[in-house]
Amino acid sequence: MATSTTYKDESRPFASNTGTRPMNPTSIQMSNLSSEDPRQSANEGVGACGWILVILSYFLVAITFPFSLCVCIKVVQEYERAVILRLGRILPGGAKGPGLFFILPCIDTIIKVDLRTATFNVPPQEVLTRDSVTVSVDAVVYSRVYNPVISVTNVKDTQYATQLLAQTTLRNILGTKSLQEILCDREIIAQSMQGHLDEGTEPWGVKVERVEIKDVRLPQSMQRSMAAEAEASREARAKVIAAEGEQKASRQLKEAADVIAESPIALQLRYLQTLTHISAEKNSTIIFPIPVELLNLVKR
Repeated sequence: MATSTTYKDESRPFASNTGTRPMNPTSIQMSNLSSEDPRQSANEGVGACGWILVILSYFLVAITFPFSLCVCIKVVQEYERAVILRLGRILPGGAKGPGLFFILPCIDTIIKVDLRTATFNVPPQEVLTRDSVTVSVDAVVYSRVYNPVISVTNVKDTQYATQLLAQTTLRNILGTKSLQEILCDREIIAQSMQGHLDEGTEPWGVKVERVEIKDVRLPQSMQRSMAAEAEASREARAKVIAAEGEQKASRQLKEAADVIAESPIALQLRYLQTLTHISAEKNSTIIFPIPVELLNLVKR
């Protein structure tokens, strides 16, 4: 039978994407109480009645061997750790696994903790922004358990507690932001939310790896107002561009008129060029402009 391994916090270092942050003395104290006190109490013993129950359990395993192996031998997967409580006390060595390990029937209780990253959606939160605009914002949180012993002894349901904390944290952070900041600075808001969640879930043995803002929903009246403002801004820019184009075109026409005025024959050449373009389009009717000077000669 393979020997059990002990889970250590150093195997998955506790690091945050937002940078290193000094640990809170209160969280350190709670962590020490949750991880060290159970082991110290287990080393101190379970009392005379406890030792009698342990001896009886070993005797029961011996007289029912090998059938008792089906109850005493447990398997923990690579992504799991097992916290063993013997008569209500955590056994020395912390969490067990992965692999095989031995428990005593009737007096040992095994609690399996999943170390894989878990995701959950933060329900849409109706928030009043700093500039008095009501928005609905939802997010996604990625978290994992990095200390199974603390997660078992300090909180009943780690994922549910983290989800509730994420909801309140999202509301508190968005309440200090304006609508423009919420729409433009999603990454900054997500990093700030991740830092607050890290600080709050550290005593529970939970590490928040990532927070993403999914969607920001505005009221219909606000959407219409913003659309009207954007349309008016685009129309104003279009009018300015059209006016600039007309101004440049008038300058070019003035320069062309000056060139034609200097050479009267240039106007006749322009007539011929226009006829060339008309004939290239395969039209059946060709309008040929007659110079005014020719009519004057006919009258004479």
